[in-house]
Amino acid sequence: MHVVNEHRFERTDIWKEGTWLDLWSVVHLLTGVSIGIGMPVFHFPTSYTFLMVLLSLVAYELWEAMVKIEETPQNRVMDVAVGMLSFVPLYAVTYSMPFLSRLSLFVPILAFNILLAFLGWHASAKADVFEKQLRIKLQKRRERQILKRQRRAAAKAIQYRRKAAEQLTKAPQEVS
Repeated sequence: MHVVNEHRFERTDIWKEGTWLDLWSVVHLLTGVSIGIGMPVFHFPTSYTFLMVLLSLVAYELWEAMVKIEETPQNRVMDVAVGMLSFVPLYAVTYSMPFLSRLSLFVPILAFNILLAFLGWHASAKADVFEKQLRIKLQKRRERQILKRQRRAAAKAIQYRRKAAEQLTKAPQEVS
């Protein structure tokens, strides 16, 4: 993480948010794959399945926005697109597969997806803590700088008053 300016920090780890795609796109891809393999179990009509998946992916992106996960609008759209583009072919291919075959695909892919998402959330939580610590350090540094300026200004004011007082005390002696 590095400081972009006084109010903004930029993550430098591999989980940082990208403009279009990022490592989180892999999680969205695996989510689409998992849903594509898992949804045939419910035997919903295909059009309802597609609509439910699309609405679920969009709802997740809306939730991310509500909890203030910062992403570009392009990245939010791509997250939904990647999820849908990975869902569609897997749903089509696995729809007619026997349940145990689907399950043998679903479990490891879902497990890897969960692991990857956990690692990403953990990295994000660490980055949040680190950012808060940086903000505290910067605030303390600002406060020290302000205090130094105030002390210098006070010292200059005292010097100015002393000089003025010296000149006042010298002035009557010179007159006599």
